[in-house]
Amino acid sequence: MKDVERVGVIGAGTMGHGIAQVAAAAGCHVVLMDTTLELAERGIARIRANLDEGIARGKVTQAERDGVLSRIGAAVTSGADLHDCDLIVEAVPERMDLKLTLLKSIEPTIAADAIIASNTSSLSISEMQNALTQPRRMIGLHFFNPVHINRLVEIVRGQATDDDVVAASQAFVERIGKEAIVVRDSPGFATSRLGVLLGLEAIRMLEEGVASAQDIDRALELGYRHPLGPLKLTDLVGLDVRLDIARYLYAELGAEHFKPPVLLEQMVAQGKLGKKTGEGFYTW
Repeated sequence: MKDVERVGVIGAGTMGHGIAQVAAAAGCHVVLMDTTLELAERGIARIRANLDEGIARGKVTQAERDGVLSRIGAAVTSGADLHDCDLIVEAVPERMDLKLTLLKSIEPTIAADAIIASNTSSLSISEMQNALTQPRRMIGLHFFNPVHINRLVEIVRGQATDDDVVAASQAFVERIGKEAIVVRDSPGFATSRLGVLLGLEAIRMLEEGVASAQDIDRALELGYRHPLGPLKLTDLVGLDVRLDIARYLYAELGAEHFKPPVLLEQMVAQGKLGKKTGEGFYTW
């Protein structure tokens, strides 16, 4: 089983910088990449902000913050900078064409025994494997936002994923202080299929005037002890991300309950994407 000591994270956005942070906090050396050095460095700045908030809350010491930051470097996305990584995690936007192009470009330059993981929340790992010359080393590692706080990682086993890759991924998840579930590759896996369904129904209820966004969320928070209601969670994930996943699941599964609500389509078209734009079902 492969020990993971050096990690490459491609995509320094909401999920990528969080993955880089938890890997570095566990003692791994990390290279955080994006299409420009400025974007990669911006990801590191967000990690620093997370850690500074942890210091303010008494959860992190200054020495721990400095240690984490010392183990993270920024780079422009390039296979050459991944040559010594044991694990590469892609966290680029949720589009299969982007992911396939990236996977094909980096595979020739990385170590023969390096594990390649996708942070996709719904797209097929098996389809990504088909783009590789060594499909056995491809796996899904679906982290949850905010990565440095949420304990779950969904490990997604594609049709060709090797047993040793699953075992090494489980060991890595444990090392970074998370808990794993292992699921078979299928549309939406376990978490997105369940979570998106709940979110879409909440949007339909809001659309129909059943209750306000706040009251729909409070129903789940108080009645079912959900830490966040489905509409607030959709704001955090991003309405555009939820819409893309809903469209994918509707196309793949053909079930009407995954058909995107008109309200969701309208809000995305208006640029109301949730917390990242300052407005969604709530004002941030």
